[in-house]
Amino acid sequence: MGRDEELTQLRNMLISGGGAAVTHSGSRAVYGLGGVGKSALALHYAHRFRHEYSLVWWVTAESVEQIQAGLAALAQHLCPQWATSADQDARVAWANLWLQWHPGWLIIFDNVEDPNDLSSYWGTLSSGHRIATSRKSTGWQNISPTMPLGLLEPVPAVDLLCNLALNGRVPTFEQREQAGELARELGFLPLALEQAGAYLHQTGSDIAAYRIDLGLFLDDASDGVDPERTIARIWNHSLKVIAVRDPLSVTLLQAIAWIAPDAIPRTLLSPLAPDLRALNNALGVLHAYSMINFSAAGELSVHRLVQAVLRASQSDRADSPSGLREAERLIREALYPSGLDELAPVEHWEHSITHILALASNTPASHTSEQTGDLYQPVAAYMHEQSQSARAIPLYRILLSHREVILGKDHPDTLGSRINLAAAYQAAGNLGKALPIFESTLKKCKEVLGGDHPQTLIASNNLGHAYEAAGDVKRAISQHKETLAKRMSILGVTHPETLTSLNNLAFAYEASGNLGEAIPLYKDSLAAHERVLGSTHPQTLHSRFNLARAHLEAGHLAEALDLHKETLAERERVLGDAHPKTLDSRNDLARVYQASGDLLKAISLHEAVLCQRQQVLGDLHPDTLQSMNNLAFAHQENGDFELAIQSFQAALVNSMKALGDAHPTTLRLRSNLAFTYQQMGDLEQALPLLKAVLAQREKALSDAHPDILLSRHNLASAYQEVGDPGRAIELHQINLPQCEQVMGRAHDLTLQARQSLAISYSQVGDIKRAASLLEQTLDEYRSTLGNAHMKTLIVQNRLASVYCASKDYMRAIQLLKNAVLLCEQGLRETHPDALKIRLNLASAYQKVGNVKRAIALHEATLNRCKQVLGEAHPQTLQGFNNLAAAYCDVGNFQQAVQMLEKTAAHCIEILGDEHPQTLQCRHNLAHARRMAKAAQRPNAIADYILRSGREPS
Repeated sequence: MGRDEELTQLRNMLISGGGAAVTHSGSRAVYGLGGVGKSALALHYAHRFRHEYSLVWWVTAESVEQIQAGLAALAQHLCPQWATSADQDARVAWANLWLQWHPGWLIIFDNVEDPNDLSSYWGTLSSGHRIATSRKSTGWQNISPTMPLGLLEPVPAVDLLCNLALNGRVPTFEQREQAGELARELGFLPLALEQAGAYLHQTGSDIAAYRIDLGLFLDDASDGVDPERTIARIWNHSLKVIAVRDPLSVTLLQAIAWIAPDAIPRTLLSPLAPDLRALNNALGVLHAYSMINFSAAGELSVHRLVQAVLRASQSDRADSPSGLREAERLIREALYPSGLDELAPVEHWEHSITHILALASNTPASHTSEQTGDLYQPVAAYMHEQSQSARAIPLYRILLSHREVILGKDHPDTLGSRINLAAAYQAAGNLGKALPIFESTLKKCKEVLGGDHPQTLIASNNLGHAYEAAGDVKRAISQHKETLAKRMSILGVTHPETLTSLNNLAFAYEASGNLGEAIPLYKDSLAAHERVLGSTHPQTLHSRFNLARAHLEAGHLAEALDLHKETLAERERVLGDAHPKTLDSRNDLARVYQASGDLLKAISLHEAVLCQRQQVLGDLHPDTLQSMNNLAFAHQENGDFELAIQSFQAALVNSMKALGDAHPTTLRLRSNLAFTYQQMGDLEQALPLLKAVLAQREKALSDAHPDILLSRHNLASAYQEVGDPGRAIELHQINLPQCEQVMGRAHDLTLQARQSLAISYSQVGDIKRAASLLEQTLDEYRSTLGNAHMKTLIVQNRLASVYCASKDYMRAIQLLKNAVLLCEQGLRETHPDALKIRLNLASAYQKVGNVKRAIALHEATLNRCKQVLGEAHPQTLQGFNNLAAAYCDVGNFQQAVQMLEKTAAHCIEILGDEHPQTLQCRHNLAHARRMAKAAQRPNAIADYILRSGREPS
C-alpha cells in the first residue's frame, strides 16, 4: 500500500473528530483527476482497523441516489426479514436511525462528487466514524476536515508495481531498478501503476521491454506528469494487446465509456454480443486487465478516469467517436427492442435512465444522429410526467441541439425545445440559466411568430412564473398583466387560457403578500369559470381551490374551511378519491384544521394524504415531498419533535434524490429541519444546517432574493436562541432594510424580520426600541390582515410580553384579554398560539398579585392544552411550570413540588437535559423544595408571603 503515514493521520483525525474527507492533493499534477489512491487508502484503513468497529460499511457516493442505495443495502444487511418487504425510502430511514442509535461503526462514502450531498448525514450520524473520498478539495469547510492525498513516494510505488507485476515474488535488483524507472515515468500515480502491473502480470512481459513499448520518454525537467496522458498511453498499449486477444472486449469498453460508470447490467450490453458466452469472455478479459470491476450482483463498473481517457482520445475525430454509435445502439435497443415503431413499456427501461442521462451528457454537441429524438424525447416526456424535469436537463439540451441542426434555430419546435430546457433549469432551481433562456426565447418568439402567436403567449406566461420563482414579484406581476391583456384581446375574456392568466396574476399578487388584490381577482376568476365552464368543471374547481387557499393565507378560516370542504366534495365526485387534485384539496383542508388549532385532525388527514400521494405519485414526487413537509410541521406544532425530525429527514433524503442537493425544495426542507432542532433547543444541530442553507442560497441566488433574506432571518433568530443577541441584532439590522426595499414594508417576511429584531432588542434590555418595533408591526398586521388574524394576535402577545418586561402590566393585560377574545371569536380558541396567549394572560394576572385568578386561568387553559397538545407538549410543560410558581405564591409548596417533579421528567424526556426549559424547570423545582422544607417551620408560610416579591419563571 505504501500509505502508512497517511493511515496514521487518518486514524488520528477519526479518533479526534469522527469524520474525515480524503481528497486529492493540491499539486497540479493530479488536480481534478482520479487514480491517486483515495479509495484504496479508505479500503486499507477499513481492513487494518476492522476489529475496532462493530460494523464497517462501504457506500458508493457519486450521487444522492447511490448514497440512498448504499444505506438501503445496509438496512437489508442488518435486518433482512423486514427490509425485504420494505421500500427503499423506508430502508434508508431505518438505516439512519440504526446508525444514530448504535455507536462504534465505520461508514466509507466513496467518490463523493458534491460534498453537500453528505451534509445531512454528517450532522446526524455522529455515533461512529465516517470517511469520505472525493476528487474535490473544496466544499468541505462546513462538513468535515480534509486530508489531501498526494502521489506515492518512490519506494512504496516500486513495491506496489513489483508486487502486482511479479504476483508476490521477490524482485531481483535489476527488476527493482527497472520498476523504479517505470514508476517515475508513470508519475507515481497509483492507478497507472495498478494498470501497468496488471498488464505485466497478464502478459508476463519484461518491465524494461514494457517501458520501451510504451514509448514514455517524458521530459525530466518538467514540473510534473500529466496523469491523463500517462494513463492514456498505458491503456492504449493495453488495448492493442486486448484487441488481439478478444476484439469484442475493446468494442464493449469503448461503448461503456459513454454511459454511467456503475451498475451496468450485462443485459444492457447484449445487443453488442448476442452470444452470452462471448459476452462473458470479453468482460472477463477486461476484468483481468483491471479495466472493469464486477459487483456481487453480477453488474459491472468502470473507473471514471478510464471513461474520460477513452472519450478524450476520440475528441479530435471528424466522424463519430469510437463507441458512441454503439452506446446509442444499446440505449435504442433498451427503448425499442421490437423496432422504432414500438416503445417498450416504461418498466422495461426505467432502470436504464441513469445510463441514458449519462449518454446525453457525454455526447459532443457536434454529434448528430437521425435517431436523437427517438432516443431522448420519450424519456424526457416520462421524466416530466414524474416531475423529474430537473434531472432531464441533459436530455432537453441534446434535443435542443438536434432540433437546431435539423429544423433551424427559429423553427417553432426549436423554440418549444428552448422553453422546455428553461423550464427544466427552473425545476432544478437554476434560475440563473432559466431566466436568460426564457427572456431570449420570448424575444425570438415575438420576432419570428409575432406577439399574438399562442406560443409567444406561452413563453410570456412562463417568464412570469420564472420571475415569481426568482422572487422578482414586481416583474412577475407586470409580465402576467401583459399576458392577460394580450389573451383578453386575442382570445376574449372568457377563453380558458385568459382565465388561466387571470388566475396567474392573482397568484403573483398573493406571492407578493398583497392579498387585498389577490382575493378579488380570485373571486373574479371563479365567477368567470362558473359562468363559462360550469360549477363542477375541473378548472372551476381549481379556481375555487385557489380562492380557498388565499382565504387561508389571509386568516379567513371560516371562508377557507367552507370553500375547501365544498371543493373537496366536488373533486371526489368528479375526479375520484385518489386524483392528485383531490389530494391537493384534502392536503389544504388539513392545513385549515392545523391553522384553527385542531392538530389531531390535521395530523390524521396529513397522514392519509401522504399515504395516498405515495401510492399514486410515488415517493419522489414534489407533492409527496410537500405532504411529508406538512406532516412534519404538524408533528412539530404538536410537540412531537422526534416524529417531526424523522419526517423532515425522510423528506430531505427524497428531495436530494429527486431534485438535487441545491434545489430550492431541498434547501427549504433542510431549513425546516434546522428550525425543528431549534425548537427542541438543539442549536448545535440547527446552526450548521442554517449556515449551510444560507451559503448554498448565496451561491445560487441574487443577494436580495427572498430566500436569502429568509435564510438570514432564520440564522439571526437562531443566534437569538443560542444567547448571542448581539450577533442576531447585527444580522437583523442588515436584513430588515433589504426586506423593506425588496418585499415592501407590509410584506410578511419584513414584518417577521421586524419582530425578530424587536425580540433581540428585548434580550439586551432595550425595551423601548423593542416595544416601538412591535407596535409598528402590530399596526401593519392590523392594516393588512385584520385584527383577528393569528399573525396579528401573535405580535400582540409578544408586545404584551415586552410591556410586562417594562412592568407595564395593566397595558399587557389589556392586550392579552383582547387577543383571547378575538381567538375565541375566530375558531381559534384551541390553536396552540391561542393557548399560549391565555397562559401569558394568567402569568400577567399573577404578576399584578391576582394569584387566584391566575391559578384558575392556568388550570382551565392547561386542561385544554392536555386535550389539544398532550401532557408532554413543551407549551403544556411551560404552563405547568408557571402554575407551580403560582402555587408557590399562595404557599401550596407540596402541590408545586409534585407538579414540577412530573414536569421536569417530561422536559428531560422530550427536550433533553440541557434544554433551557428543562434547566428552568429544575431551578424552579429546587426552589419549591427549599420552600416546602422551610414551610415546616412555624409562621414560615406567612413570612414567605409577606416577603415574596418573586415573579414566576
